Amino acid sequence: MNNITLNHLEIKPIPYQSDLATQYFSRIQHLPWAMLLRSPSRTHIDSRFDILVAEPIATITTFGTKSDIVTSEGRTSSTENPFELVKRIQQQRLPELDYEGELPFIGGALGYFAYDLGRRVERIPSIAEHDLQTPDMAVGVYDWAMVVDHQEKSAFVVGVSIDEKWDWLCSQQVGSPQAFALSGRWQSNMTKASYAEKFKRVQEYLRSGDCYQINLAQRFCAPYQGSEWQAYQKLEHVNQGPFSAFIRTEHGAILSVSPERFLQLKEHQVETKPIKGTRPRSADPDTDSQAAYELANAEKDQAENLMIVDLLRNDIGRVAKPGTVHVPKLFDIESFPAVHHLVSTICAQLDSQYAAADLLNASFPGGSITGAPKIRAMEIIEELEPHRRNAYCGSIGYISRHGRMDSSITIRTLVAEQGNLYVWAGGGLVADSQCDSEYQETLDKLSRILPVLGQ
Repeated sequence: MNNITLNHLEIKPIPYQSDLATQYFSRIQHLPWAMLLRSPSRTHIDSRFDILVAEPIATITTFGTKSDIVTSEGRTSSTENPFELVKRIQQQRLPELDYEGELPFIGGALGYFAYDLGRRVERIPSIAEHDLQTPDMAVGVYDWAMVVDHQEKSAFVVGVSIDEKWDWLCSQQVGSPQAFALSGRWQSNMTKASYAEKFKRVQEYLRSGDCYQINLAQRFCAPYQGSEWQAYQKLEHVNQGPFSAFIRTEHGAILSVSPERFLQLKEHQVETKPIKGTRPRSADPDTDSQAAYELANAEKDQAENLMIVDLLRNDIGRVAKPGTVHVPKLFDIESFPAVHHLVSTICAQLDSQYAAADLLNASFPGGSITGAPKIRAMEIIEELEPHRRNAYCGSIGYISRHGRMDSSITIRTLVAEQGNLYVWAGGGLVADSQCDSEYQETLDKLSRILPVLGQ
């Protein structure tokens, strides 16, 4: 079929295969700024599209208060709000385009926003150790992409000069990377005893009325050798997270098998789906069903979930058309290979004066991984967690040039940097939380990550 030209947009159908995106990404996974968003689950409602990008026409990399912008004209720097910067650079390089088809991404901004980018939105003290070099934000502006639609079993190359881009992608060869393997044991930045001490301090804050809920996470680290892409493929296979991603940066790689949507924007309609409430899966069907039933009816987990629903309603309400914020689903059970989760859905209509980047700015970082109220919870997280969170609990996603956006919360997410892998797990603590069960929940959340990579 010939290319279709629509307002200078080219769309080229290519033969569909379920693993098409990973096949081609294997050829370019070593290239800085090669990025893959994956939907490997064939059962989850939000798992539909794969998006592959490489060779951006502009990049924005943020460290602290400074962002470096690289384009064909050279390198510049800026202290502008990073979300505003993404909006401006994208508008300059890829102006908005009318498109009414099903493809979610037709060119635009794609990358990650680390949790610590929240320091550009809110004033947070600097207490935790800042030991990782991975940037606070790495976003590329891409004028083309491969998009695979698993629902319609179709695939396309879309964007500008796509025959040239497709020929380039086809000409790349799969290399022979060193096999991935851990070269040491996983070690946490908290012992069980130190977690218990921090849990006790959280309870003191909760009882004093400082907060209603505080998310407390521990970080695991292990040395490794070989291909981060191989490690990602192992994790994707066993986790099937609908918001999975592999991002190659100039500093390392980010491997994500996230189950959680942060913000979706489609035709001015906003959706966010916070997760709060977890139970481990069981190989025994009766035990597994009982765990899901208990979660669905657990008053503590429902209360915890509702706190975050209220927080996100307020965040989205900053940029929503007045009167449009609503909650169509409260306390749904969504099941994944390792755990059952309690998930709610909040929707709204974006006010006409705002764009996707404004929605991100108003809601960042996601309330489901901070606590409530958000700013005070973030201050306490900074005080109690030994190290900064970096990419963990930030977001990975895209803003397409036709206004559509989708993004994840980067839980079940690893940072690979200088021969070490880092992965975090946490949970929301409330007044009636029990220390042992909350500590165990952090381990349950990594039960399909730590052992898989240690094999």
